[in-house]
Amino acid sequence: MKKLLMVLVALALVFAIAGCNKAPVKPKIGVAIYKFDDTFMSYVRNQIEAAAKDKIELSVQDSQYDQPKQNDQVDQFLTQGATALAINLVDPSAVSVIMDKAKAKKIPLVLFNREPDAADMAKWDKVYYVGAKAQQSGTMQGEIVVAYWKAHPEADLNKDGKLQYVMLMGDPSNTDAKFRTEFSIKAVEDAGIKTEKLAEDTAMWDRVKAQEKMAAFLTANKGKIEVVFANNDDMGLGAIEALKAAGYFKGKKYMPVVSVDATPPALDALEQGTLLGTVLNDAVKQGQATYDLAFALATGAKEIKSDVAPLAKADGTVDPTGKYIWVPYVKVTKENYKDFKK
Repeated sequence: MKKLLMVLVALALVFAIAGCNKAPVKPKIGVAIYKFDDTFMSYVRNQIEAAAKDKIELSVQDSQYDQPKQNDQVDQFLTQGATALAINLVDPSAVSVIMDKAKAKKIPLVLFNREPDAADMAKWDKVYYVGAKAQQSGTMQGEIVVAYWKAHPEADLNKDGKLQYVMLMGDPSNTDAKFRTEFSIKAVEDAGIKTEKLAEDTAMWDRVKAQEKMAAFLTANKGKIEVVFANNDDMGLGAIEALKAAGYFKGKKYMPVVSVDATPPALDALEQGTLLGTVLNDAVKQGQATYDLAFALATGAKEIKSDVAPLAKADGTVDPTGKYIWVPYVKVTKENYKDFKK
C-alpha cells in the first residue's frame, strides 16, 4: 500500500511539472479588412498586427470588397476557434449576418472604421464599435475651406458671392461618406457662405476612379469649379492628378482640394502645395483601440477598455458600460502638417 501511494504521488508530481511547463494557450482573434488596398485601412491593419505581435494568435484576411467573402471568412474564424472577432465591414448594412454568426457561437465582436446603424448595434450586448464621428470630419473639411475662402477673395472665380464646388463621395452605403458629404457643406453654409453644387459622384474611396471622375467634372464644368471636396485622401489625390493633367498647380492656376485621413501621401501633397487640407483620421489609435478591445474580449477580461480613448454611449458621452470608442479627428493644413509626419 505504501509503495502504491508513493507511485501515485510521483505520478502526480510528473503531471504537475508537465502542466507547469505547458505553454499558455494564446487567445485567437480573427480580423477581416474590407479591402487591403485601401490606403488608410492598411495603416489600421499594420497597427493591429504590431500590437498583437507575440501576444495572440492573429488571423487577418482581405475581404476584397466582397461581403459574401467576408461572411465566409467569419465562418472560417469561428471554425478555427477564434475567441473574438474584429471586423471592418464591407457593407455596414449587412452587419446582422455577421452579428448572428458571432452571437450563435457566443464570440464577442468588435466592428471598426465602417460604422453600422445604431439600431443594429443595440441588438446584442457583445458587439462594440471603434471609429471616429464622420460628422466631425465633414465639419472640419468645411472649416478649412471657409478659412481659405475668406482669406482669398480671388477664389470666387466668377465674383458671384457663391462657392461653386464638386464632391467626390465614397461608398454611398457608408455612413462616413454620407456625413462627410453633408457636414462639409453645412459648415460652409453655417459660416454664411452660399454654395452651389456643380457635380457630385461616387468614386468608391478609390484614387483611380476619382481621377476619372474629376477629369469628367472639369470637362463638363470648364472654368467654373472653385473647390473640390473629397470624402477621403485617396480620392482627393486622384482629383489632384486630374487637375495636374489639366494644367493646375502651375503658376497661378490653383484649385483648393480638401479630403480626409491625413495619410502620408496626403501629407506629402500638403507639403507640395497641391492639397489645401485634410483631416486626421487616426489610423494608429483606431488600430490600437480595436486590438485593445478584441484582446480584452478574447481573454475574458472583467474590464473592457482601451488606453487610447474611453468607451462611450452612442451619443459620444463617456460611459464605462458603453459600446463605442470614438477617436477624435484633427484638422491638418500647411501650418501644422509637419506635426503628423513620421
